[in-house]
Amino acid sequence: MDATERKMTKIAREVSKFTVQTMKEEGVGTAEFDVIHLVRHNPGITQTKVRETLKIDKGAAAKRVASLEAKGYLVRKPNPEDGRSQLLYATEKAEKLKNSKAHIETVFYEWLLSELPGEEKEAFCKTLDTLYWKSKRQRQKGFTDVAKLLEEEEKR
Repeated sequence: MDATERKMTKIAREVSKFTVQTMKEEGVGTAEFDVIHLVRHNPGITQTKVRETLKIDKGAAAKRVASLEAKGYLVRKPNPEDGRSQLLYATEKAEKLKNSKAHIETVFYEWLLSELPGEEKEAFCKTLDTLYWKSKRQRQKGFTDVAKLLEEEEKR
């Protein structure tokens, strides 16, 4: 039985809903923001590299880039090394985008923790950090331990 009642997942869903709502007010969807974020941190990236990094199909990448270009968040410039491809750059409008996904999530989580007493908040964050690193190490191992547990449970 899951003692957490999947509450971590449920909280993450709520913050996601808030993030989507807030970003819609900016006229940018979360999938589009992921592209802006990637381009801002990798100026001169190709659309192909965007697609590969975000693990999206060719059509989705083209649609998002075209939409962001039309909204004034991205510009394309010819690739001097390859006449067939173009390089993507964030515009000043993208750089000034005040509500980044991470910032919105941070505000939500700060609000969520705001009423916890100091020691309780500190203990919770320490426990959360422990769980985060355990899950990260498991992913790096290919989820072998959790997959084994799931397999054993299915046999019962």
